[in-house]
Amino acid sequence: MKTAFTYWNKRISPVFDTARRIKIIESESGRVVHESLETMESDLPVQKTFRLTELGVDTLVCGAVSKSLHEMLSAHGIRVISFVAGDLQEVIQAWLNGDLEQQVAFTMPGCTRRAA
Repeated sequence: MKTAFTYWNKRISPVFDTARRIKIIESESGRVVHESLETMESDLPVQKTFRLTELGVDTLVCGAVSKSLHEMLSAHGIRVISFVAGDLQEVIQAWLNGDLEQQVAFTMPGCTRRAA
């Protein structure tokens, strides 16, 4: 499974629509088998979607995301876990442990988390 995490200054980026950097974690049974740092050159929603698809991403973990981009990603088979905030490494560890979505500590203040 390949999961992309948007990041900025070692934290989850606050807004996916303008994020340019992603860390991709390929995991099996809760263990990292490969990781890479990638960039997204465009802010255009369709280009971001194509880039993630090109990289083989199954799941995107990000901060806030516009409804239209969320729907586009979902339509291309990418599960979106949005409104996530926190230290990048801590969020990745929670994801690997399988409890990211249950941990309130990683929810953006004032937001409710959506998963598709």
